[in-house]
Amino acid sequence: MDYITVIIQAVVQGLTEFLPVSSSGHLSVIQHLTGVDGEAALILSISLHLGTLLAVFAAFWGTIWGMIKEFFLTIKDIFTGKFSWKNMNSDRRMMFMLIIATAMLVPCYLVKDFFASRQGDGDIMFEGMAFLFTALLLFMSDRCSGQKLGKDMKITDALVVGAFQCVALFPGVSRSGSTTAAGLFCGLSKQTAVTFAFILGIPAILGGSVLELGDALQSEADIDWIMLGVGFVIAAVVGFFAIKLVDWLLKKNRFKVFGIYTAVLGIACIAAGMYELISGTSIRELIMM
Repeated sequence: MDYITVIIQAVVQGLTEFLPVSSSGHLSVIQHLTGVDGEAALILSISLHLGTLLAVFAAFWGTIWGMIKEFFLTIKDIFTGKFSWKNMNSDRRMMFMLIIATAMLVPCYLVKDFFASRQGDGDIMFEGMAFLFTALLLFMSDRCSGQKLGKDMKITDALVVGAFQCVALFPGVSRSGSTTAAGLFCGLSKQTAVTFAFILGIPAILGGSVLELGDALQSEADIDWIMLGVGFVIAAVVGFFAIKLVDWLLKKNRFKVFGIYTAVLGIACIAAGMYELISGTSIRELIMM
């Protein structure tokens, strides 16, 4: 890897982690085209994901801090007999819904290799079909808009959003897009759907990075900390502005822009995959001729 490759992947990660177009799918395609794979790609991926994690904290710190405080106040209320499920404020209810939605990912850990095998398998046709699925979700949710706020969320809402997050483990299915769409399908307001979807990404990103970190520490790859630091910072900065862009576009009813993009990208990936399969020549080799 060189700095240009790292910068390109950092910008792609920062944008696509939050724009509803699938970061894993884009990174898979970029790595397929650049030939970056194996241990080097794994270590870089961890650094970039942690950068986008910082962006979420920066963009939603008020809500996140409120949920952290409510977590400890809930423990206090339980031991003092003051806890009430019906009379929870918005931050406390969203905290519980976050726990429930995140718990949906636990069974997926048992088959995590199944999801991981789809990325870096040398074939981008699967990513293409997943991009088309993402496009379908975005088109369907574009005109959905409810009135439910954080304090109105129900367990069924958390289960639905959590289920969509499980599907987003496949490269090419946008996590932010699918969970935001799920929230809109459940009748959440646009702001609540975006906020919940992005904060829900914190345990998913952090948990995934920790699991990958174990594999990375066992590798013998040479680590360029400065290069990783550059990627981390760029992914964080680009990710922060991507969050703001998604929020603005959703409020303006322009979510379908991403649907059009992922549909075109999905068709392009399927076409490229079919070409590679028939010709026996990779797109990377074709570009470098």
